Amino acid sequence: MNLSDTVSNDLPPGNDEGADEGADKPHPLHRRLKSFVKRGGRTTEGQARAFSELGPLYLVPYKPEPIDLTAAFGGRAGPTVLEIGFGMGEATAHIATVLPDTNFFCCEVHEPGVGALLKRIGEQQLSNIRICAHDAVDVLDHMLQPGTLAGVHVFFPDPWHKKRHNKRRLIQPGFVTKLAQHLRPGGYIHCATDWQPYAEQMLEVLAAEPMLRNTAEGYAPKPEYRPLTKFENRGIKLGHGVWDLVFERKA
Repeated sequence: MNLSDTVSNDLPPGNDEGADEGADKPHPLHRRLKSFVKRGGRTTEGQARAFSELGPLYLVPYKPEPIDLTAAFGGRAGPTVLEIGFGMGEATAHIATVLPDTNFFCCEVHEPGVGALLKRIGEQQLSNIRICAHDAVDVLDHMLQPGTLAGVHVFFPDPWHKKRHNKRRLIQPGFVTKLAQHLRPGGYIHCATDWQPYAEQMLEVLAAEPMLRNTAEGYAPKPEYRPLTKFENRGIKLGHGVWDLVFERKA
């Protein structure tokens, strides 16, 4: 099964981008606002089956109009957290399990990742996740109303290691302002990275946003809800660091 047959209206068109293709250009966010770089990957049979069977229940098609979040979650009223770029969905499913009263509206354009999270939703019988397989910036601009989110999660975005590529990083002033505008008072932005130079940039950018305040003196302790992934555990054993940042929307 070709997943593009199922979500042709929701997944952005275009060729996959390699690590160096267009690397000297700003992040797509600063050209035509986007929150992602399209990646390739193979969708497994199990992911494709989950996409077919569970997609109609848990996928929210992108539409350039405001969304009723309670209706999107099947009548579940509750705080909503936006997750941007959930990868293969391991952490997302874990967090949804430990925070069952919170709704998670998740944006990811990577087809195998969408299929993997749908598979986890079915296996773990999670009712508090919805997926929009579309650019998160479009979703923020057109589907989510300002002042409505309880939180935003951005975990391990592409660090663009080379200095000349740093401009392509997601966490930039304009994007952080957009996120802050969508938080309700007391809502939070939680970012995590395993690349120290990116952590330093995140801290600088978040601290400069006047609508936000840091919940810690610098970097935050890892919140209990965020699990250690297999990749992260391997890095820690090798002596690599991980930095969490948690900023709140001022009243």
